[in-house]
Amino acid sequence: MSRLTTHVLDTASGIPACGIRVSLYSLSKNQRSLIKDVTTNADGRCDAPLLEGALFKAGTYELVFYVGDYFSKKSTNANPVFLDEIPVRFSVTDAAAHYHVPLLVSPWAYSTYRGS
Repeated sequence: MSRLTTHVLDTASGIPACGIRVSLYSLSKNQRSLIKDVTTNADGRCDAPLLEGALFKAGTYELVFYVGDYFSKKSTNANPVFLDEIPVRFSVTDAAAHYHVPLLVSPWAYSTYRGS
């Protein structure tokens, strides 16, 4: 089934990142349009796909993960927050496929990939 999903893992703590706001945008001709705002659940995932079915189209998208608030709750003066907003821009070429874009994040670094 065609859909876009994500999840966030806190690699510093070894747990799913609960309560992170995620915004999904579509991009066309240098214009960014908000599609959806969600918050990760206790499993670090969204409760439903970000896009699916006929709404999921080929094109360029951007996920913005607002990790600053999440890490500021865990921060101390010895370990201040470094990352705030993490944009991940990607292209969908096959709108019939499942695109999964996870974020592995710590207070100081992150990585992403096209998952399954």
